[in-house]
Amino acid sequence: MRYALIVSYDGTHYSGFQRQPNARTVQGELERAAEQVFGCPTRVQGSGRTDAGVHALGQVCHLDGSTAVPAEKLKDCLNRFLPNDLRVLNSMKAPEGFDCTRGAKRKTYCYRFYFSPTEQPLLSRYYARVKEAPDLAKMRKAAALVTGEHDFKAFCASGSSAKTSVRTVYSVDIRESVIGQARTFEIAVCGNGFLYNMVRILAGELVAVGCGKEEGFTEAFASGKRNCLARTMPACGLCLMNVEYGRTPEGC
Repeated sequence: MRYALIVSYDGTHYSGFQRQPNARTVQGELERAAEQVFGCPTRVQGSGRTDAGVHALGQVCHLDGSTAVPAEKLKDCLNRFLPNDLRVLNSMKAPEGFDCTRGAKRKTYCYRFYFSPTEQPLLSRYYARVKEAPDLAKMRKAAALVTGEHDFKAFCASGSSAKTSVRTVYSVDIRESVIGQARTFEIAVCGNGFLYNMVRILAGELVAVGCGKEEGFTEAFASGKRNCLARTMPACGLCLMNVEYGRTPEGC
């Protein structure tokens, strides 16, 4: 039977999602737990590979196995063997032909950062800190240019294995709030797929535009050159919020 899982994790102490030799990874921990439950080596596939330090609220995975445990109770069995910073939030029987990687239609990531003259210890785990306060209106204006289908070559870090850099961004929503003495910002980006470090690079450029450094933005789209854009933002601020499917088990 194929099972679908919705998984959440704090990526701080993980070397990313994908299994690696001699490194702590989300996939590795999930597969160790699945082996305990099913009694044999079990491959766990994720909807995508989050990088080292990146978090997830709604990563979707699938795995194949046989157990008398009801599908909705599988999460409890897996969680018994998982560390505290990684949890299966929901488990269910997957429909025929379900593939969490190939079947994904939309993904939403959220990048969080804050501005404060002083570092905020209670924010630093999930928010990146910027040293200059960006203008929200300027960031939103630039974000509107990103939506739609574009060649995002300039927004891709070296090392990508993607066959094409054309992607569709359905929405970019930027919100500002206040936590304590810090101004916090959330950039929620929904698209049909993302290039290597694309959201972190986009977040860095929106921050730069918000701080009055707008000259590289349009040039980057025209030339496809990464060096036209600002720095890649730290991994700690990025979280995979959810993955959407055209045909999906309840909860995905």
